[in-house]
Amino acid sequence: MKKLSILKLFKIKNIKKYKNKTIIIKGWIKTQRNSKIGISFIDINDGSCIENIQIIIKKNIKNYNKIIKLTSGCSLKIKGLLVKNKKKKNYEINAKYIKILGNIKNPKKYPLSPKYHSLEFLRKISHLRPRTKIFGAITRIRNNLIFNLHKYLQKKKFLLINTPIITSLDTEGHSKMFQIKYDNNKFFNKKSYLSVSGQLNLESYACSLSKVYNIGPIFRAENSNTKKHLSEFWMLEIEIAFYKLNKIIKLSKNILSYCFKKILKNNEKDIYYLINFNKFYNIEHINNIIEKKFIEINYYEIINILKKEKTFKNNNIKWGINISTEYEKFLTEKYFKCGLIIKNYPKNIKPFYMKINKDNKTVSCIDIILPNIGEIIGGSVRENRIYNLDINIKKNKLNKNKYNWYRDLRKYGTIPHSGFGLGIERIIMYITKMKNIRDVIPFPKYPNYSNF
Repeated sequence: MKKLSILKLFKIKNIKKYKNKTIIIKGWIKTQRNSKIGISFIDINDGSCIENIQIIIKKNIKNYNKIIKLTSGCSLKIKGLLVKNKKKKNYEINAKYIKILGNIKNPKKYPLSPKYHSLEFLRKISHLRPRTKIFGAITRIRNNLIFNLHKYLQKKKFLLINTPIITSLDTEGHSKMFQIKYDNNKFFNKKSYLSVSGQLNLESYACSLSKVYNIGPIFRAENSNTKKHLSEFWMLEIEIAFYKLNKIIKLSKNILSYCFKKILKNNEKDIYYLINFNKFYNIEHINNIIEKKFIEINYYEIINILKKEKTFKNNNIKWGINISTEYEKFLTEKYFKCGLIIKNYPKNIKPFYMKINKDNKTVSCIDIILPNIGEIIGGSVRENRIYNLDINIKKNKLNKNKYNWYRDLRKYGTIPHSGFGLGIERIIMYITKMKNIRDVIPFPKYPNYSNF
């Protein structure tokens, strides 16, 4: 067999500028149509973009009889001339040589035939669902989001700190955590768990290196079998020395605006494919974040608004309650019709590490709430006064000895500092309008399900 000349391997995303040149691509068959006159038309995708490219294969290709028997999912290497179809105004490749790289052994059992598959069905085959257009689009958007979070923070001279996944400490104080055991024994000679947050560890680095962050997995053992909860998910966490609440708010909005702008620029076709899939008709929700259209409002003002609304099933609204999903939906989708930054919650409904305000009733904190999603960012000024921190630990009935190393940060050269966490999957849900968080993470874990 004649050897191919050495040519660069091209990606479909970038090949248009090589019009009328011989190129090589590799990819997977999406659809195939064979004509009676001895020409086969195959759509190929290589994962670099939402678009397929059509391969024109004439019967003079040596292995033509094998190629026409191929099915969706088979992988090929193609050498051919890239041309523009004048009638359809799209690009296609006139094949000169084709090598079959991977076949489907039993096409009848291949679960991804070229037809509609429900998201529920695709969840059961998470290892194969990236081959569909929708999950290719979501994956590219997820990649771009995480890349640009890193890029923005690195530009701003933040240091990346890899916080531990295994811990003996509950960051939130009262979380339901996954305990780690080895042959029913305590491997670390003390109770150890999968981390619910890297915040406390990040604080130790912020208290000497000023600006730090982490992007990593965290784990919650809550039995929340909803469309917005996972047992394992990813979070950006940031801690900054000498920052007050107003600076945290500004940084949060700037990060979101920067990343959304980059996604709209680099993933435009992916987003418009999802617009069509999810039957929404514009990108106003993305532009609102780019333009930083948020309303900043205090918790007590929110309670006053909710008290006046008569349509809630449970109208027992008073100062000191948590703002439920029902209230979030009303506020963001009906009352304000935009994202909210809610400030200064009552101290009794927030974790022990948040700084108490001068009123001794509230803590200096924020939640950022988006329409259709709910909370995407939670942050606060951290309590840096050892006396107040000890009161909070005692009030929350926590074991003071377990937090001794955290208390040291307040004892030895304490500083004012702040931070926040941003849920990666919830941001992707907002961008893509996907309705279930299990469809925006590669391999979802949730109650009664831990496959893959």
